[in-house]
Formats: sequence, C-alpha cells, structure tokens
Amino acid sequence: MAVKLRLRRMGQKKAPFYRIIVADSRSPRDGRFIEEIGTYDPTVEPSAVKIDEEAAKKWLANGAQPTETVAKLLKQAGIEK
Repeated sequence: MAVKLRLRRMGQKKAPFYRIIVADSRSPRDGRFIEEIGTYDPTVEPSAVKIDEEAAKKWLANGAQPTETVAKLLKQAGIEK
C-alpha cells in the first residue's frame, strides 16, 4: 500500500481551506484517509500552516511520500525527512 501525505480540500467555493492528511494513494482526494496531521489556510496573509510535527515525522519515517505541495509546507514548518 503506497501511503501519501497530501491535501484534502475543505471550505466553501472560492474560499479554500485544506487539511493535511495521510491517505492511501489510490483513494480519492476528498475520500478515505488514515490520519489528519495538520491544516493549511491559504486565504489569510501570511498563509497559516499548522502541522503535528511528531505525527508527520512518524509517517515520513514509515515511508509515506509527501506530494510536492505538502513537501513545501513541511519544509516551511522545519520538518525534514
């Protein structure tokens, strides 16, 4: 099972809000997920990012692959592989 760290879109039309989740790569974007590890709000200035550092490191150590966007957010938060 390929596990990914990716964004799940929430919020209203034209007002996006994202949750950073751990999910099977075969599941749809807003479908089933394993665990929620953070949030990302691009509508505020500067963008608000909150990530559970311990959970993110645990999943990265277990082989979960972040998407490009989530990798950038993790780098901003100071979380490296």
